[in-house]
Amino acid sequence: MGRSGMGLALAATAAFLVLAACRTSPDTAPAASDGAGAPPPADTVREGGDWPMFGYVPARTSDGPAATGITAANAGTLQRRQVQLPGTVDSSPIYLRQVRVGGAAHDVFVATTTYGKTLAVDAATGAILWTFTPPGYDSWAGSRQITTAAPVADPDRQSVYAAAPDGQIRKLALADGHVVWATAITQLPAREKIASALNLDAGHVLAATGGYIGDAPPYQGHVAVLDAQSGRLLSVWNSLCGDRHALIAPSSCPASGSAIWARRGVVVNPADHRLLAATGNGRFDGQTDWGDSVVELAPDASDIVGHYTPTDFQQLDDSDADLGSAGPALMAGGFLVQGGKDGKLRLIQLARMAAGSAATGGESQIVSTPGGDRLFSDPAVMGGSWLFVADGAGTEAWQLTGGQLRKAWGNGNAGTSPVVAGGLLWVFDPGGSLRAYVPTTGALVATLPAGSGHWQSPIVSDGRVALAEGNANQHETRGILDIYHLP
Repeated sequence: MGRSGMGLALAATAAFLVLAACRTSPDTAPAASDGAGAPPPADTVREGGDWPMFGYVPARTSDGPAATGITAANAGTLQRRQVQLPGTVDSSPIYLRQVRVGGAAHDVFVATTTYGKTLAVDAATGAILWTFTPPGYDSWAGSRQITTAAPVADPDRQSVYAAAPDGQIRKLALADGHVVWATAITQLPAREKIASALNLDAGHVLAATGGYIGDAPPYQGHVAVLDAQSGRLLSVWNSLCGDRHALIAPSSCPASGSAIWARRGVVVNPADHRLLAATGNGRFDGQTDWGDSVVELAPDASDIVGHYTPTDFQQLDDSDADLGSAGPALMAGGFLVQGGKDGKLRLIQLARMAAGSAATGGESQIVSTPGGDRLFSDPAVMGGSWLFVADGAGTEAWQLTGGQLRKAWGNGNAGTSPVVAGGLLWVFDPGGSLRAYVPTTGALVATLPAGSGHWQSPIVSDGRVALAEGNANQHETRGILDIYHLP
């Protein structure tokens, strides 16, 4: 399939410039506590606005609002409020400013727990405004059957979309958490897990599936596209048995694996609304099976239009070194960066991603992740040219210049998926701290206390930072949401 590489690069650069310029039942909960035990003060900061999805925008840049009310001068004064939750949130919350919940206007954080409870939390007080519990919750609570998918808000600001371990995506009314519609995106939720954050673009809810720890067959990674208004399943792209464009019984495909499980899941290219995703260990033949690849799909996921597969794909599969342990990070100039469990970051030109062939290789550059460690987090991209990567060995910044990545700074502080907001780089160390840096120099601005975690990452807006604690693999039915606020 032909394309103009120069045209795509210019379109992608323009899209990044536009993004940079824009800058079921009610529940009650115990009062949240500040460090001093005093009632939380009224919060009146109004800089930042909605953070409606993981990664802030459908392109998953994690390049958030230009101003948040939190600066290098006051970040160190933030006070931590701990909200007790009926479950662990091993993902990120989302945020909506002054929306109607229970008949009144609230600033609201919405989060989904590992066993599928979705909650609306008053951002100013920490009160739980409502909790949705999926039917069947008692049958999987405490088990290995979980979800780590972050929810996504509808642009109408009246509803959110959330995943659950039963393999269903639900549209929930923001007013009270009742179900508007529910749609299954797998025929075998006991084997196919919804791990990645949900996305939304052009009226479509975008979701993906992978497997559970241990990769017990049968399962296939696939992308599902749902109509946001009706919940109708519009199309499915299967990374194994890719010639079958529907939900399939996993046992009916001769191959198993090729999970789509990175934090950012399905990424939308703002230049053309094509979808990008990275797959994990699985068979690759360049025809119907697309294991250990970055795939480019039509906007409705009806067909594959391009792919990148490393030449050592079989070695990755054999050594459990999933290419898709992180998701593709779109950058300006028609580039993306793909990190994986092999400790490598690959710079790839979209224009060189082949379609309809078994071609492999062709990356522009390969560099190491911090410390050469396995990458389970997703990089943040600032302004299209700055890349921030964190793993168990450290945090690093890279700058894309002249078609090459050049390291700007690095340190030995571990981290999960970074975010940029209000001119600061925020990185959660799952060992128990939240750090803020100057993005271009790596200068440490503040270190805030936090509990231990796993795959969580913060969101920052309107004078607050929200960060969940805990680990999905501990199978807890309780958890904590930290809300940091200005004094």
